[in-house]
Order: sequence, then C-alpha cells, then structure tokens
Amino acid sequence: MGNYLIIGGSSGIGKEIKTILRNQKETVLVASRENKSDDPDFFSLDATKPDSFPELDYTLNGLVYCPGTITLKPFRSLKEEDFLKDFEINLLGAFRVLQKYLPLLQKSEKASVVLFSTVAVGLGLPYHASIASAKGAIEGLTRSLAAEWSPKIRVNAIAPSLTDTPLASRLLDTETKRKSTEERHPLKMVGQASDIASLVCWLLSDKSQFVTGQIWNVDGGMGSLKVGN
Repeated sequence: MGNYLIIGGSSGIGKEIKTILRNQKETVLVASRENKSDDPDFFSLDATKPDSFPELDYTLNGLVYCPGTITLKPFRSLKEEDFLKDFEINLLGAFRVLQKYLPLLQKSEKASVVLFSTVAVGLGLPYHASIASAKGAIEGLTRSLAAEWSPKIRVNAIAPSLTDTPLASRLLDTETKRKSTEERHPLKMVGQASDIASLVCWLLSDKSQFVTGQIWNVDGGMGSLKVGN
C-alpha cells in the first residue's frame, strides 16, 4: 500500500485515478481549487498560487499533476496572455507542485510521477500553438526529471487526444461535434477518463518499475496511424 497525491483529483481523469487507486486500497490525497466531489481527504490548492500549498507530512509513493487547459485559436488571434496562461497552469504549476513536494517523494524508496502532455505536441494540429507549446515543455520536463531523479523516482507523461471530461465538454456538447471527433481517430471513438486513468495507475505501480522518461500516447491511434483516405 502507498500514499498518492493527485493534483486536480476532483473531476475528470484525476477523479477516475482516485477511484481506481482507492479501490486498490491505496491512500489517496486529493488537491484542487474546489472540492467538487466532497472528498474527505481533500485539501485546497491552486497551482498558480504557491502560497496556497499546504505543508504535508507524508511519504509519497506517487504524484499525478492533472490540471490543464484547452486553448484552441488561430495563431493570429492568440494573445500573449493566452500563452502565459497555458504555461502558468500546465508547466509552472507542475514545476511548483513538484518542487514543493519533492522531499516527500524522496522519502519513499521508489516513487512515480505522472504528468500530462497532448497528442498535439507530436502530431501538429492547427489552432493548438499555445497549448502544444506548453505541453511540449512538459515533455522536456518529464525527460529531464526522469534523468535527474533516477533511480529512486520515475517520471513519465501521458499524451492523450481529446478525452470526454468536463474540461473538454464544450468540444463534445453536440452529436455533430462528437461524431467529428470520433472520425478523426482510427479507432472511431472518443477516449474516456477511465482509458487514461488505467494507464496512469499502472505507471504509478511497481508493475511499471522498469519504465521512466517516456511519453505515452493514449489517443486512439491518432498520433501514429493514418487510416482511410
């Protein structure tokens, strides 16, 4: 049994990770700006405000940083504020959390960190300049920390395509939008939070003890396959 900290664990993929881990009888601490699921082991944390980070007295076996953004705009319409927001939440938030709670991870004989990128970094998609830039930085951070923190702390990242979560709801809120998204995937479906969470939990576990510094595409084949015309 271990102790796991899920940043952004009140909804979406983070909530699903929490559910799986607790079903496995693990201890899960949930942190986010709002306690959307009335979780008893919740504490408030805003990744953009380091002063909001509570002091914890745990040995952490794993940490997952889930907060993210979906900024989709033509490049000519992007403002500097869009880039700053995406980097603030996706990259700097992860940096702050990891730097704050690294001593708790170091107390463990072996620990695992999971971050989030996007399929758009490797694939190249229109209107993704800001978010793909921020998530590209996450991939660099993942590999750098995996090297620096080995052998005691493993670091990996997940690069999903659009997933059916509250964050993506406005992009899937009609049958037309959903069908269009399904058709862009070789598997002709939209990913679910559980699809991503199951891999995250494997990466947190000892079953993946020989895996670090990797970017895992969970994207229905979108990032590597061209099917049809």
